Amino acid sequence: MSRFQVEDPDCQANDCSGIEQVIVPRTGDIGNFEVKRALPSKQRRMVGPFIFLDQMGPGEFITGQGVDVRPHPHIGLSTVTYLLSGTLDHRDSLGFYQRIKPGEVNLMTAGSGVVHSERIGQDVREKPSDLFGMQSWIALPKSEEERESSFNNYTKESLPCLEDEGKIVRLICGNLYGMSSPVKTFSDTLYADISMESGATLPVPKIVEERALYALQGELEIAGTSYEAGQLLILRPGDEISVKARTKLRVMLLGGAPLEGPRHVWWNFVSSSKERIEEAKRQWREGLFPNVPLETEFIPLPEV
Repeated sequence: MSRFQVEDPDCQANDCSGIEQVIVPRTGDIGNFEVKRALPSKQRRMVGPFIFLDQMGPGEFITGQGVDVRPHPHIGLSTVTYLLSGTLDHRDSLGFYQRIKPGEVNLMTAGSGVVHSERIGQDVREKPSDLFGMQSWIALPKSEEERESSFNNYTKESLPCLEDEGKIVRLICGNLYGMSSPVKTFSDTLYADISMESGATLPVPKIVEERALYALQGELEIAGTSYEAGQLLILRPGDEISVKARTKLRVMLLGGAPLEGPRHVWWNFVSSSKERIEEAKRQWREGLFPNVPLETEFIPLPEV
C-alpha cells in the first residue's frame, strides 16, 4: 500500500512494568479509506524489522464504492497484508494478480524495485462491502535490499494455529509456542494474530529481542494497567509479559531482531542508503520502474 503523508504518531513514556512506550497512531486517508499509522513515529522508528504499521479500517462501502490505491513503487522492503474482513485485489509488475481474503497473507518482497496496486474488485462493488485489516512493511537486511522482487500468497489453512483456554493464536511470521510459519522472511521476525475471550490470559515469551502489541478490538491489561484498542504497546526487552483480556480481544503481536543499522524512509522507499532512495525517486519520476499489467494509472512522485 502507498504511504500517505501525515504527522508522526504521538508517543509517550509509560511507567507500567513491562511497557517501554505507548504509541497513539495518527489517522489519515489513502485510496478513499481511513487508516491509522503506528509506525514509524518520531520516538520509535522500528520494532525489530517492522518499519511501517497501518490499521486499515474497519470501514464500510456503499454499492459502487471501494478502495483504489493506484500503482506505486517500493524498494528495500517486504509488504505484509493481513485482513480480518473484506477483500483486496493485488496486482503487481511481476504479473501477479491475487484477491486476498481474511486470514490469508500477501507477502510482496520489493527488493530492487516493484510496482503494485490494491483495489476492491469491481464485482465486490456490486453490493455493500467492508474492509478491516493490517498492513506492515518489513525492512530487508542490507544484504537483501537489492534482491530480486517476489510475491507469495499464503492461505489461511497454511498458517499454524493454536487454540487453548479461550485463546486462538494464528502465526503469520516466525516461531511461537512451538509453531513455525511457512511465510518467508529474511531476518528474525515475529508476527501473530491473537484472539482472546474476556478473562483469558496469555504469556508473551521473550522469543525475540524487540516486541510490541497492537490491539485491534477490545481492551487488554498488563501488570494491572488497562489499554484500549488502537495503541501500539512497545514491550521492554527481556521483561516477562502476561496479557489479560478485559473484554473480548483481538491483538497483533509483532517484533524481531533489530537490523544491522538504521533505515531511511521516504514515501514508499526504504533503504540503508540515502543515495539509493534518491535513485529510486529518479527512476519513478522518469518512468523506469516496470509497469503493472492492466493498469493505466499511477501515483506521481510527491513534490515534497
